[in-house]
Amino acid sequence: MNRPKKKFLRQRRWLFRVFKRTIDIAGSIILLVIFSPLMVVTAALVKLTSSGPIFFKQQRVGEGSRPFTMYKFRTMFVGDNDKRLQQDYPELWKKYKENGWKLPMSEDPRITPVGKILRSLTIDEFPQLLFNVLPGQMSLVGPRAYREEELREYEQKYPHTKRYIQDIRSVKPGITGPWQTSGRNEVPFEQRAKLDSEYVQNRSFLQEIVILFKTPVAMLSKW
Repeated sequence: MNRPKKKFLRQRRWLFRVFKRTIDIAGSIILLVIFSPLMVVTAALVKLTSSGPIFFKQQRVGEGSRPFTMYKFRTMFVGDNDKRLQQDYPELWKKYKENGWKLPMSEDPRITPVGKILRSLTIDEFPQLLFNVLPGQMSLVGPRAYREEELREYEQKYPHTKRYIQDIRSVKPGITGPWQTSGRNEVPFEQRAKLDSEYVQNRSFLQEIVILFKTPVAMLSKW
């Protein structure tokens, strides 16, 4: 590759990073201003309807495989919920792991009544704007933020997805992304990872804007 082309590609990557960070900061501030009253009400409901903290914190894999603490409104009862699910509901635990570490809300005994509402409306994700996107650990658009143990298990279970996982690890995870807005939210990990990998390989200004505009439609479709 000749030098002018290399220079052009470097400049384009730099411009994209600047554009993406600008959108993250501006978008987060705008959304926080708009939804701040709702977030205050949500925090009060979480605190008043079940014992425990308002926020749920968990280690996730960030850009370059660096771990970070992701924040959500707490939607589950306090305690080691995964251990309780494994011990008290072995069939659900098996389904949970086979279904990509997910259970239908109607079957999940770990989720509080208020938590089910927050999840169905995606309100539980709002704290990420303040605690993760603004500081630069996450982006508005990106691959799903996975737990390290999830990715390791997937690499062993689906060896052919290793190249997809490498792409996922290489960028900031996002609050929304290609598979969340594709109408295929319940797809298996292999297909989700492929969608996220394709997003990373083909990121562009236009793609970011399209995903951001499709996100409200995807959210409303859950209601």
